[in-house]
Amino acid sequence: MNRKGKTLLVLALVAVVGMAFRVSWNALRDIAGAVGADSTAATLYPFVVDGLMALALVATLVLAGRDRTFALRVLGTYTGASLVLNYVHGLVPELHGSTVDWGRLADWDPANWALVLLATSLPVGSIYFGSDLVAKVLHHRPAPIPAASANAEESTETKMNRSTADLLGSTPAPITATVVRVPDPVPVDFMKSAVPDKPVPSIAPVVESAPVTSIERRTTAAESTRSRRATGRVPDVARTPRPKRTPDQLLAEARAVTAQWPDAKVTAEGIRREVHTSPVNARTLRDTILAERAASAEAA
Repeated sequence: MNRKGKTLLVLALVAVVGMAFRVSWNALRDIAGAVGADSTAATLYPFVVDGLMALALVATLVLAGRDRTFALRVLGTYTGASLVLNYVHGLVPELHGSTVDWGRLADWDPANWALVLLATSLPVGSIYFGSDLVAKVLHHRPAPIPAASANAEESTETKMNRSTADLLGSTPAPITATVVRVPDPVPVDFMKSAVPDKPVPSIAPVVESAPVTSIERRTTAAESTRSRRATGRVPDVARTPRPKRTPDQLLAEARAVTAQWPDAKVTAEGIRREVHTSPVNARTLRDTILAERAASAEAA
């Protein structure tokens, strides 16, 4: 639905609610006059009942969890109360002309007392429940929006900019490395014929520089800095020794721990936590201790 359709729907809802309030206002005003309210109080009485219904409805749209449940209960309670009073107004024709006696809404006394109590307690309930709902709405903190969805565009743009900067700065300039160039060998017979009495001197290699690409440099660095993870089983020498207790030792520890415990507290889980043993041993210790206590009680 587009924005124009939503606007028309809201306006139609406001019109329907306003007309419904006008119909209910007539009945609630007469009820208020019947229970002793003056003309001004009777005019304001419908706002006390139906106005709190509107406030509770708004609170249900804002609150969540238990607070929303509370707002729904207030809305349902006051809706039912307004329905009952409108129903009574329709059943008692004397209320329409304000000729009914004060405090008389029904012929049967218990029903009359209940209706008068309902009509007179609604303003007090509006003060209490309305204040509570307003306080809950003002102190309500909506759930935080996940960062992945809230900052999706910002994070995408940041990553793109960061990747571009890294790409421009990660390409290193070519470096030079030493390359040994060996000259062509000189015939030994020629050297001997030229200088027969002196040994042939050694020829020093000629050193030249040649560029090395960044790919070779990165490959060499990766091979040299690669770490090797230790694998295999940990030797028994490196492990912390854990002493194994015999059944008698476990029973002695369990007796000492549960000496002050009542029978209801002697459970397998409690013994397992205190003695630090397996669930099977804990159940065995529990049965043994309870059996010993039962035997002691019979002997006494």
